[in-house]
Amino acid sequence: MGENSVGESSVGDNSVGETGATGPLARALAEAEEIIRSAPHVRTEADVAEGLEYLLGTIRGVIESGQHRGRSHPQLFQATGPYTKMGLDNPDTLYFYANLTDGAEYVIEGRRGTTADLSFQVMAGTYSADERAASHAAFDDRALEIDEDGRYSFLLGPPRHDDDEGDPGYVVLHPGTSMIAVREVYSDWDTEEAGTAVLRRVDAVGTAPEPVSLAGQEKFYAKLADALTGRLQTWLAFPGWFFGDQPRNTLGQPRQTPGGLTTQCSSAGVFELEPDQAMIISVPVAGVPYQGFQLGSMWYASLEYVHHQTSLTADQAHVAADGMVYLVVADRDPGVANWIETLGHREGIMQFRWQRVDAPITPEQGPTVKVVPFDHVASELPGYDDQRVTAEQWRARIAARQDAFARRGLS
Repeated sequence: MGENSVGESSVGDNSVGETGATGPLARALAEAEEIIRSAPHVRTEADVAEGLEYLLGTIRGVIESGQHRGRSHPQLFQATGPYTKMGLDNPDTLYFYANLTDGAEYVIEGRRGTTADLSFQVMAGTYSADERAASHAAFDDRALEIDEDGRYSFLLGPPRHDDDEGDPGYVVLHPGTSMIAVREVYSDWDTEEAGTAVLRRVDAVGTAPEPVSLAGQEKFYAKLADALTGRLQTWLAFPGWFFGDQPRNTLGQPRQTPGGLTTQCSSAGVFELEPDQAMIISVPVAGVPYQGFQLGSMWYASLEYVHHQTSLTADQAHVAADGMVYLVVADRDPGVANWIETLGHREGIMQFRWQRVDAPITPEQGPTVKVVPFDHVASELPGYDDQRVTAEQWRARIAARQDAFARRGLS
Protein backbone atom coordinates (compact mmCIF):
# COMPACT_ATOMS: atom_id res chain seq x y z
CA MET A 1 0.00 0.00 0.00
CA GLY A 2 1.13 3.55 -0.68
CA GLU A 3 2.01 5.82 2.18
CA ASN A 4 -1.12 7.90 1.62
CA SER A 5 -3.56 4.96 1.85
CA VAL A 6 -6.45 5.26 4.28
CA GLY A 7 -5.78 1.85 5.80
CA GLU A 8 -2.13 2.49 6.57
CA SER A 9 -2.56 5.96 7.98
CA SER A 10 -5.46 4.80 10.19
CA VAL A 11 -3.52 1.87 11.63
CA GLY A 12 -0.58 4.11 12.49
CA ASP A 13 -2.72 6.77 14.19
CA ASN A 14 -2.91 5.98 17.92
CA SER A 15 -5.59 8.64 18.45
CA VAL A 16 -8.17 6.95 16.22
CA GLY A 17 -10.09 5.61 19.23
CA GLU A 18 -10.74 9.18 20.41
CA THR A 19 -11.10 11.08 17.15
CA GLY A 20 -11.83 8.51 14.44
CA ALA A 21 -15.15 7.14 13.28
CA THR A 22 -15.61 5.05 16.43
CA GLY A 23 -14.76 7.89 18.81
CA PRO A 24 -18.41 8.95 19.37
CA LEU A 25 -19.38 5.36 20.09
CA ALA A 26 -16.56 4.92 22.60
CA ARG A 27 -17.69 8.03 24.45
CA ALA A 28 -21.32 6.92 24.27
CA LEU A 29 -20.43 3.56 25.82
CA ALA A 30 -18.86 5.30 28.81
CA GLU A 31 -21.91 7.56 29.12
CA ALA A 32 -24.21 4.56 28.84
CA GLU A 33 -22.49 2.81 31.73
CA GLU A 34 -22.89 5.95 33.83
CA ILE A 35 -26.61 6.04 32.96
CA ILE A 36 -26.88 2.42 34.12
CA ARG A 37 -25.00 2.91 37.37
CA SER A 38 -26.84 6.13 38.29
CA ALA A 39 -30.37 4.99 37.39
CA PRO A 40 -32.85 5.88 40.18
CA HIS A 41 -33.75 2.27 40.99
CA VAL A 42 -30.18 0.96 41.19
CA ARG A 43 -29.30 0.07 44.78
CA THR A 44 -27.30 -3.18 44.73
CA GLU A 45 -24.60 -4.93 42.74
CA ALA A 46 -27.32 -7.19 41.35
CA ASP A 47 -29.09 -4.10 39.97
CA VAL A 48 -25.88 -2.97 38.28
CA ALA A 49 -25.25 -6.44 36.86
CA GLU A 50 -28.76 -6.57 35.42
CA GLY A 51 -28.29 -3.09 34.00
CA LEU A 52 -25.03 -4.03 32.31
CA GLU A 53 -26.67 -7.10 30.79
CA TYR A 54 -29.48 -4.86 29.57
CA LEU A 55 -26.84 -2.55 28.10
CA LEU A 56 -25.39 -5.44 26.07
CA GLY A 57 -28.80 -6.04 24.52
CA THR A 58 -29.20 -2.33 23.88
CA ILE A 59 -25.87 -2.21 22.05
CA ARG A 60 -26.90 -5.16 19.94
CA GLY A 61 -30.31 -3.66 19.24
CA VAL A 62 -29.10 -0.23 18.12
CA ILE A 63 -26.47 -1.79 15.86
CA GLU A 64 -29.07 -4.02 14.25
CA SER A 65 -31.53 -1.15 13.85
CA GLY A 66 -28.88 1.26 12.66
CA GLN A 67 -27.55 -1.04 9.96
CA HIS A 68 -31.06 -1.30 8.51
CA ARG A 69 -32.03 2.36 8.95
CA GLY A 70 -32.03 4.44 5.81
CA ARG A 71 -31.14 1.51 3.59
CA SER A 72 -32.41 1.56 0.03
CA HIS A 73 -33.12 -2.18 0.24
CA PRO A 74 -34.98 -2.67 3.56
CA GLN A 75 -35.89 -6.04 5.01
CA LEU A 76 -37.90 -7.00 8.05
CA PHE A 77 -35.50 -7.66 10.90
CA GLN A 78 -35.94 -8.84 14.49
CA ALA A 79 -34.35 -6.30 16.82
CA THR A 80 -36.34 -7.11 19.97
CA GLY A 81 -36.07 -10.48 21.69
CA PRO A 82 -34.68 -12.28 24.73
CA TYR A 83 -31.24 -10.70 24.24
CA THR A 84 -32.31 -7.31 22.83
CA LYS A 85 -35.00 -6.14 25.22
CA MET A 86 -36.77 -2.79 25.23
CA GLY A 87 -40.15 -1.18 25.73
CA LEU A 88 -41.48 -3.87 28.08
CA ASP A 89 -41.17 -6.42 25.30
CA ASN A 90 -43.83 -9.10 25.44
CA PRO A 91 -42.45 -12.63 25.98
CA ASP A 92 -45.25 -13.96 23.75
CA THR A 93 -44.43 -11.74 20.77
CA LEU A 94 -42.05 -11.92 17.84
CA TYR A 95 -41.26 -8.35 16.79
CA PHE A 96 -40.11 -7.42 13.28
CA TYR A 97 -39.30 -3.99 11.90
CA ALA A 98 -38.32 -2.29 8.66
CA ASN A 99 -37.35 1.32 8.10
CA LEU A 100 -39.22 3.20 5.39
CA THR A 101 -38.45 6.20 3.18
CA ASP A 102 -40.74 8.99 2.01
CA GLY A 103 -41.95 8.59 -1.56
CA ALA A 104 -41.10 4.90 -1.94
CA GLU A 105 -43.57 2.07 -2.48
CA TYR A 106 -43.30 -1.30 -0.73
CA VAL A 107 -44.96 -4.69 -0.89
CA ILE A 108 -45.43 -7.11 2.00
CA GLU A 109 -46.19 -10.73 1.17
CA GLY A 110 -46.63 -13.52 3.65
CA ARG A 111 -48.42 -16.57 4.95
CA ARG A 112 -50.63 -16.43 8.02
CA GLY A 113 -49.58 -18.87 10.70
CA THR A 114 -51.70 -20.15 13.58
CA THR A 115 -50.65 -17.64 16.26
CA ALA A 116 -53.28 -15.80 18.27
CA ASP A 117 -52.59 -12.43 16.67
CA LEU A 118 -50.71 -10.92 13.72
CA SER A 119 -50.65 -7.13 13.53
CA PHE A 120 -49.02 -4.35 11.53
CA GLN A 121 -48.26 -0.80 12.62
CA VAL A 122 -46.90 2.11 10.58
CA MET A 123 -45.09 4.70 12.69
CA ALA A 124 -43.51 8.14 12.33
CA GLY A 125 -40.55 9.43 14.29
CA THR A 126 -38.90 7.54 17.11
CA TYR A 127 -39.37 7.13 20.84
CA SER A 128 -37.16 9.36 22.93
CA ALA A 129 -37.03 10.54 26.53
CA ASP A 130 -39.04 13.59 25.48
CA GLU A 131 -41.55 12.31 22.92
CA ARG A 132 -43.22 9.20 21.60
CA ALA A 133 -43.40 7.91 18.06
CA ALA A 134 -46.69 8.62 16.29
CA SER A 135 -48.81 5.79 14.93
CA HIS A 136 -50.02 6.46 11.38
CA ALA A 137 -51.81 3.15 10.86
CA ALA A 138 -52.46 0.00 12.88
CA PHE A 139 -54.39 -3.10 11.84
CA ASP A 140 -54.35 -6.87 12.19
CA ASP A 141 -54.65 -9.58 9.58
CA ARG A 142 -58.44 -9.40 9.65
CA ALA A 143 -58.06 -6.33 7.41
CA LEU A 144 -56.24 -8.39 4.76
CA GLU A 145 -57.48 -10.68 2.03
CA ILE A 146 -56.07 -14.11 2.92
CA ASP A 147 -56.45 -17.01 0.49
CA GLU A 148 -57.18 -20.64 1.34
CA ASP A 149 -53.47 -21.34 1.69
CA GLY A 150 -53.12 -18.55 4.24
CA ARG A 151 -51.23 -16.22 1.89
CA TYR A 152 -51.68 -12.47 1.77
CA SER A 153 -50.16 -9.43 0.07
CA PHE A 154 -50.56 -5.68 0.37
CA LEU A 155 -48.83 -2.50 -0.78
CA LEU A 156 -47.59 0.54 1.14
CA GLY A 157 -46.67 3.85 -0.40
CA PRO A 158 -47.47 7.54 -0.93
CA PRO A 159 -51.01 8.60 -1.84
CA ARG A 160 -51.91 7.66 -5.44
CA HIS A 161 -55.65 8.22 -5.65
CA ASP A 162 -58.32 9.96 -3.63
CA ASP A 163 -59.71 6.63 -2.41
CA ASP A 164 -56.38 5.13 -1.26
CA GLU A 165 -57.34 5.48 2.41
CA GLY A 166 -60.28 3.10 1.89
CA ASP A 167 -58.36 0.48 -0.08
CA PRO A 168 -57.54 -2.51 2.20
CA GLY A 169 -54.80 -3.59 -0.19
CA TYR A 170 -52.96 -0.26 -0.07
CA VAL A 171 -51.60 1.40 3.09
CA VAL A 172 -50.87 5.09 2.63
CA LEU A 173 -47.48 6.22 3.91
CA HIS A 174 -47.73 9.88 4.82
CA PRO A 175 -44.65 12.14 4.81
CA GLY A 176 -42.46 11.47 7.83
CA THR A 177 -43.32 7.77 8.07
CA SER A 178 -40.23 6.06 9.44
CA MET A 179 -40.97 2.42 10.20
CA ILE A 180 -43.33 -0.52 9.99
CA ALA A 181 -43.62 -2.96 12.89
CA VAL A 182 -44.97 -6.50 12.52
CA ARG A 183 -45.99 -8.42 15.65
CA GLU A 184 -46.66 -12.16 15.72
CA VAL A 185 -48.23 -13.04 19.08
CA TYR A 186 -48.46 -16.50 20.68
CA SER A 187 -51.02 -17.54 23.24
CA ASP A 188 -50.03 -21.22 23.29
CA TRP A 189 -46.27 -21.67 22.83
CA ASP A 190 -46.69 -25.44 22.43
CA THR A 191 -49.05 -25.62 19.47
CA GLU A 192 -49.15 -22.31 17.60
CA GLU A 193 -46.85 -21.66 14.67
CA ALA A 194 -45.66 -18.37 13.22
CA GLY A 195 -46.25 -17.48 9.61
CA THR A 196 -43.95 -15.63 7.22
CA ALA A 197 -43.68 -12.04 6.03
CA VAL A 198 -41.35 -10.49 3.46
CA LEU A 199 -41.02 -6.78 2.68
CA ARG A 200 -39.56 -5.40 -0.55
CA ARG A 201 -39.10 -1.87 -1.83
CA VAL A 202 -40.69 -2.04 -5.26
CA ASP A 203 -38.25 0.19 -7.16
CA ALA A 204 -35.23 -1.63 -5.69
CA VAL A 205 -36.18 -5.18 -6.69
CA GLY A 206 -33.38 -6.73 -8.73
CA THR A 207 -30.86 -4.05 -7.82
CA ALA A 208 -28.11 -3.85 -5.21
CA PRO A 209 -27.46 -1.14 -2.63
CA GLU A 210 -24.59 1.28 -3.06
CA PRO A 211 -21.28 0.15 -1.52
CA VAL A 212 -20.33 1.58 1.85
CA SER A 213 -18.25 4.74 2.01
CA LEU A 214 -15.97 6.17 4.67
CA ALA A 215 -18.21 9.21 5.08
CA GLY A 216 -21.25 6.97 5.40
CA GLN A 217 -19.62 4.82 8.06
CA GLU A 218 -18.51 7.85 10.06
CA LYS A 219 -22.10 9.11 9.97
CA PHE A 220 -23.37 5.67 10.98
CA TYR A 221 -21.12 5.47 14.06
CA ALA A 222 -22.13 8.97 15.13
CA LYS A 223 -25.83 8.09 14.87
CA LEU A 224 -25.17 4.83 16.67
CA ALA A 225 -23.69 6.73 19.60
CA ASP A 226 -26.76 8.97 19.88
CA ALA A 227 -29.12 6.01 19.56
CA LEU A 228 -27.38 4.07 22.34
CA THR A 229 -27.71 6.69 25.06
CA GLY A 230 -31.06 7.87 23.74
CA ARG A 231 -32.57 4.40 23.93
CA LEU A 232 -31.46 3.94 27.54
CA GLN A 233 -32.85 7.31 28.58
CA THR A 234 -36.09 6.73 26.70
CA TRP A 235 -37.11 3.52 28.42
CA LEU A 236 -35.98 4.72 31.84
CA ALA A 237 -38.46 7.58 31.38
CA PHE A 238 -41.36 5.35 30.34
CA PRO A 239 -42.58 4.19 33.78
CA GLY A 240 -42.99 7.81 34.79
CA TRP A 241 -44.93 8.56 31.61
CA PHE A 242 -47.34 5.69 31.96
CA PHE A 243 -47.79 5.37 35.71
CA GLY A 244 -47.16 8.86 37.08
CA ASP A 245 -48.55 8.99 40.60
CA GLN A 246 -50.33 5.63 40.38
CA PRO A 247 -49.84 3.88 43.75
CA ARG A 248 -47.50 0.89 43.90
CA ASN A 249 -49.08 -2.58 43.87
CA THR A 250 -52.06 -1.46 41.82
CA LEU A 251 -53.09 -2.21 38.26
CA GLY A 252 -54.89 0.49 36.31
CA GLN A 253 -58.26 -0.09 34.70
CA PRO A 254 -58.00 -1.68 31.25
CA ARG A 255 -57.59 0.86 28.47
CA GLN A 256 -56.43 0.99 24.89
CA THR A 257 -52.69 0.56 24.99
CA PRO A 258 -50.84 3.85 24.45
CA GLY A 259 -48.97 3.83 21.17
CA GLY A 260 -51.73 3.26 18.66
CA LEU A 261 -52.37 -0.49 18.72
CA THR A 262 -56.10 -0.22 18.14
CA THR A 263 -56.94 -3.86 18.92
CA GLN A 264 -54.95 -4.07 22.18
CA CYS A 265 -56.01 -3.13 25.70
CA SER A 266 -53.75 -3.19 28.72
CA SER A 267 -53.65 -2.80 32.48
CA ALA A 268 -50.33 -1.99 34.10
CA GLY A 269 -48.62 -0.85 37.26
CA VAL A 270 -45.52 -1.09 39.43
CA PHE A 271 -45.13 -3.80 42.05
CA GLU A 272 -43.09 -3.37 45.22
CA LEU A 273 -42.89 -6.39 47.50
CA GLU A 274 -40.87 -7.33 50.54
CA PRO A 275 -39.27 -10.81 50.58
CA ASP A 276 -41.95 -12.04 53.00
CA GLN A 277 -44.84 -10.74 50.88
CA ALA A 278 -46.79 -12.09 47.92
CA MET A 279 -49.25 -10.51 45.52
CA ILE A 280 -52.41 -12.37 44.51
CA ILE A 281 -53.89 -11.15 41.24
CA SER A 282 -57.37 -12.26 40.18
CA VAL A 283 -58.58 -11.80 36.60
CA PRO A 284 -61.39 -13.40 34.60
CA VAL A 285 -60.67 -15.15 31.32
CA ALA A 286 -61.94 -12.59 28.85
CA GLY A 287 -62.44 -14.99 25.95
CA VAL A 288 -60.36 -12.92 23.52
CA PRO A 289 -57.73 -14.49 21.22
CA TYR A 290 -54.86 -13.29 23.40
CA GLN A 291 -54.72 -12.48 27.10
CA GLY A 292 -51.35 -12.38 28.81
CA PHE A 293 -49.57 -11.14 31.93
CA GLN A 294 -45.89 -10.39 32.46
CA LEU A 295 -43.38 -8.84 34.82
CA GLY A 296 -40.65 -6.43 33.79
CA SER A 297 -37.73 -4.68 35.38
CA MET A 298 -37.45 -0.96 36.04
CA TRP A 299 -35.36 -0.82 32.85
CA TYR A 300 -38.79 -1.28 31.20
CA ALA A 301 -37.74 -4.64 29.85
CA SER A 302 -39.17 -8.11 30.37
CA LEU A 303 -37.72 -10.30 33.09
CA GLU A 304 -35.96 -13.47 31.93
CA TYR A 305 -38.80 -15.56 30.52
CA VAL A 306 -37.27 -18.61 28.86
CA HIS A 307 -35.97 -20.40 31.97
CA HIS A 308 -38.31 -18.78 34.48
CA GLN A 309 -42.09 -18.31 34.59
CA THR A 310 -42.25 -14.53 34.65
CA SER A 311 -45.23 -14.44 32.28
CA LEU A 312 -48.37 -16.46 31.56
CA THR A 313 -51.11 -16.38 28.95
CA ALA A 314 -54.66 -17.52 29.50
CA ASP A 315 -53.79 -20.70 27.59
CA GLN A 316 -50.72 -21.40 29.72
CA ALA A 317 -52.25 -20.60 33.10
CA HIS A 318 -54.28 -22.78 35.41
CA VAL A 319 -57.88 -21.59 35.10
CA ALA A 320 -60.07 -22.12 38.16
CA ALA A 321 -63.53 -23.68 37.98
CA ASP A 322 -65.08 -20.22 38.33
CA GLY A 323 -63.42 -19.04 35.09
CA MET A 324 -60.83 -16.96 36.92
CA VAL A 325 -57.06 -16.98 36.72
CA TYR A 326 -55.39 -16.51 40.10
CA LEU A 327 -51.72 -15.50 39.87
CA VAL A 328 -49.22 -15.40 42.72
CA VAL A 329 -46.40 -12.88 42.26
CA ALA A 330 -43.61 -13.67 44.69
CA ASP A 331 -39.89 -14.22 44.99
CA ARG A 332 -40.28 -17.52 46.86
CA ASP A 333 -42.00 -20.58 45.43
CA PRO A 334 -45.57 -20.85 46.77
CA GLY A 335 -45.98 -24.31 45.24
CA VAL A 336 -48.68 -23.38 42.72
CA ALA A 337 -48.89 -23.57 38.93
CA ASN A 338 -49.55 -19.84 38.49
CA TRP A 339 -46.49 -18.64 40.38
CA ILE A 340 -45.01 -15.57 38.65
CA GLU A 341 -41.36 -15.30 39.64
CA THR A 342 -39.94 -11.90 40.61
CA LEU A 343 -36.35 -13.21 40.34
CA GLY A 344 -35.19 -11.26 43.37
CA HIS A 345 -36.69 -7.95 42.23
CA ARG A 346 -38.19 -5.91 45.03
CA GLU A 347 -39.86 -3.65 42.44
CA GLY A 348 -40.72 -3.83 38.78
CA ILE A 349 -43.36 -3.44 36.10
CA MET A 350 -46.42 -5.66 35.73
CA GLN A 351 -48.79 -5.63 32.79
CA PHE A 352 -51.80 -7.40 31.33
CA ARG A 353 -52.49 -7.30 27.59
CA TRP A 354 -55.64 -8.30 25.74
CA GLN A 355 -55.20 -8.41 21.97
CA ARG A 356 -57.31 -8.80 18.84
CA VAL A 357 -60.23 -7.41 20.78
CA ASP A 358 -63.47 -6.30 19.10
CA ALA A 359 -64.58 -4.11 22.00
CA PRO A 360 -62.90 -2.41 24.97
CA ILE A 361 -62.05 -4.59 27.96
CA THR A 362 -64.33 -3.49 30.78
CA PRO A 363 -63.29 -2.84 34.38
CA GLU A 364 -65.16 -6.03 35.34
CA GLN A 365 -62.88 -7.99 33.00
CA GLY A 366 -59.81 -6.38 34.52
CA PRO A 367 -57.62 -7.56 37.38
CA THR A 368 -57.83 -7.07 41.13
CA VAL A 369 -54.77 -7.09 43.37
CA LYS A 370 -54.16 -8.09 46.98
CA VAL A 371 -50.82 -8.11 48.82
CA VAL A 372 -50.61 -10.71 51.58
CA PRO A 373 -47.93 -12.20 53.83
CA PHE A 374 -46.23 -14.99 51.92
CA ASP A 375 -47.13 -17.49 54.65
CA HIS A 376 -50.83 -16.68 54.09
CA VAL A 377 -50.90 -17.60 50.39
CA ALA A 378 -52.50 -21.00 51.04
CA SER A 379 -55.39 -19.45 52.95
CA GLU A 380 -55.79 -16.35 50.77
CA LEU A 381 -55.53 -17.91 47.30
CA PRO A 382 -58.88 -19.14 45.92
CA GLY A 383 -58.60 -22.72 44.71
CA TYR A 384 -55.15 -23.16 46.24
CA ASP A 385 -55.39 -26.94 46.46
CA ASP A 386 -56.45 -27.29 42.81
CA GLN A 387 -53.36 -25.59 41.40
CA ARG A 388 -50.72 -26.99 43.73
CA VAL A 389 -47.65 -28.45 42.01
CA THR A 390 -44.71 -30.42 43.32
CA ALA A 391 -41.08 -29.45 42.74
CA GLU A 392 -40.90 -32.13 40.03
CA GLN A 393 -44.04 -30.83 38.32
CA TRP A 394 -42.68 -27.28 38.42
CA ARG A 395 -39.44 -28.43 36.81
CA ALA A 396 -41.49 -30.13 34.09
CA ARG A 397 -43.36 -26.86 33.47
CA ILE A 398 -40.08 -25.01 33.00
CA ALA A 399 -38.70 -27.75 30.75
CA ALA A 400 -41.81 -27.52 28.56
CA ARG A 401 -41.42 -23.74 28.45
CA GLN A 402 -37.78 -24.04 27.37
CA ASP A 403 -38.61 -26.55 24.64
CA ALA A 404 -41.53 -24.50 23.31
CA PHE A 405 -39.42 -21.37 23.12
CA ALA A 406 -36.61 -23.21 21.35
CA ARG A 407 -39.05 -24.48 18.72
CA ARG A 408 -40.50 -21.00 18.34
CA GLY A 409 -37.04 -19.58 17.67
CA LEU A 410 -36.39 -22.06 14.87
CA SER A 411 -39.73 -21.66 13.11
